[in-house]
Amino acid sequence: MITTLSALALTTPAYAQDAPLNILATVGMIADVAQNVAGECAAVSTLIGPGTDPHYFSATPRDVDALARAELIFYVDRTLEERLADILDNFRDRTPTVGLADATFDMDTLLEDPDAPGTLDPHLWMDVSRWARLAPVIADSIAAQRPDCADAMADNVERYAAQLDALHSWVGDAIATIPEGQRLLVTAHDAFYYFADAYGIEASEAIEGISTASEASIGDIREVAAFVIERGVPAVFVETTINPRTMQALVAEVQSQGHDVTIGGALFSDAMGDDGTPEGTYIGMIRVNTATVTTALGGTLPDWPEALADWAQDWDIPN
Repeated sequence: MITTLSALALTTPAYAQDAPLNILATVGMIADVAQNVAGECAAVSTLIGPGTDPHYFSATPRDVDALARAELIFYVDRTLEERLADILDNFRDRTPTVGLADATFDMDTLLEDPDAPGTLDPHLWMDVSRWARLAPVIADSIAAQRPDCADAMADNVERYAAQLDALHSWVGDAIATIPEGQRLLVTAHDAFYYFADAYGIEASEAIEGISTASEASIGDIREVAAFVIERGVPAVFVETTINPRTMQALVAEVQSQGHDVTIGGALFSDAMGDDGTPEGTYIGMIRVNTATVTTALGGTLPDWPEALADWAQDWDIPN
């Protein structure tokens, strides 16, 4: 079976004389885009693996060694990789180190942390149309060290952008099927504002804020419970990088007041799924999140886009 990644790799010139560029991405959402763009011109690895919260992640000596071996480092923003920020800054003098939020966007066009005005909300990947804009920036960063790969990577960027454009439209169509009064996304922490902004769902209630550096309080849980009861939210969601106990406490609080709410499923927020699974790709992560939210809140999934049929076939997913 030739995967989408392998198909993209076939467009990379076999005559490139340099060894594949050693790229280290902090999170899988970057790494997947980078490998799709680079093809055989780079070997991309991920520092922070599945199920790990990048807000909390602290580098071990082994992680620092991996950073030292990299020829190019990508990260999102110091508001995401909070405990890595100083280490990443220290590597800038020796290794090209690219903060992709700053390199790609006018920061005035991005969302802020509502609890800390002037502080970036770094969860850009939740809006597929925004995240797609990283691809040419990544390609340019790689081409600076592997110029022979520039033309092939331009083709890869165009192909991948078409896939993400189709995914973006599919997500919007799916969320639109949820009854309007039920388009209410209650999660463990505020990672879904870009998703809400892009796809027409309200994601203004979460137990924890943009950063997960502080524990949720009983007061936080009760405040969100009051929202769930008042608005008649049918389902709330846990996240794969956050202990589910806060959402379980929320459900218990709502039910103790005579109202019914269920846990609608687990969402991938700050990390993708396991390697070798559909959810271990960016497209698969967004697909399963959308399916989970849509079905739990009373919507129906539209047909999978024809532009992503090859991706689905690679992962044995029925269209």
